[in-house]
Amino acid sequence: MASIETAAPRGATFSDYYESVVRNVERVIQGKRDVIELMLLCLVSEGHLLLEDVPGVGKTNLAKSLATSIECSFGRVQFTPDLLPSDVVGLTVWNRADNTFDFRPGPVFNNVVLADEINRASPKTQAALLEAMAEIQVTVDGTTYPLTPPFMVIATQTPIEHEGTYPLPESQLDRFLMRVSVGYPSPSAELEILDTHGDHDPFRDIGPVVSNADVERMAAATRQVHVAPSLKAYLVDVAQATRRSTHLALGVSPRATLALQRVAKARAAAEGRSYVMPDDMKALAVPVLAHRLLVTPEAQLQGISPADALGEVLRAVPVPGGH
Repeated sequence: MASIETAAPRGATFSDYYESVVRNVERVIQGKRDVIELMLLCLVSEGHLLLEDVPGVGKTNLAKSLATSIECSFGRVQFTPDLLPSDVVGLTVWNRADNTFDFRPGPVFNNVVLADEINRASPKTQAALLEAMAEIQVTVDGTTYPLTPPFMVIATQTPIEHEGTYPLPESQLDRFLMRVSVGYPSPSAELEILDTHGDHDPFRDIGPVVSNADVERMAAATRQVHVAPSLKAYLVDVAQATRRSTHLALGVSPRATLALQRVAKARAAAEGRSYVMPDDMKALAVPVLAHRLLVTPEAQLQGISPADALGEVLRAVPVPGGH
């Protein structure tokens, strides 16, 4: 494995590590700093990311560049209708030499796992990934195998193709800390992509800038960030408002409120603060909460999306002063 290059200085803070990783990934993914930051916040919040967008906008490169930047192992699974659970988590095979069963780990035994086109696999195979995401472990033939932290699943799906797909159930969508759309690059960013990617592999230019241990320290620092009681009450008010909204058939769960609090703490740490502000929660509400919401049929007919309904809720709930 390549040695760590252009790493954050000795005695670096959370912000130093954070900025080092973001800048490194930007050498591969141009013009998408906001998406890169959300992905990194998801990692240090010990969550999983769902990237939903059209083909060719850099979803795979985004995941691969993150794994390269943090000096960790990377595994990719191309989900297809005939993919089996054992293709994801691994299987036990008979070792004739030793007269024993040996476990052969699957690609989920990596730090960063790209589940490409996850909605093309059967629900049974999707469920095989669920235990790993929820418990940071897998069970094969009655034996449980722990996964090595940091562990993050980055799943992709294309919203424009529905034939031959198996939509993720609400229970599995709720396991993703965030859902993010990459989007098309700006004209200037696309010109830069033509210059840097045209006849050159950008991954040759990047290497790890932080270690696994650094990521673990970042996650630990995130847990130390303070959330004032008034902000916790605000978070509960937002959750209650989604459950009462006439545009929503399904509001956010307690797991969702915990998720938003966790990511807000990571954002505060990234900005060099030891406390969460209301802006942290408002900035992250859509990527963390919107995919957990279900609009009513009437709202759908009116063209109201979960993000629209959530925006109405955020505008209606009073924001506490101070922190």
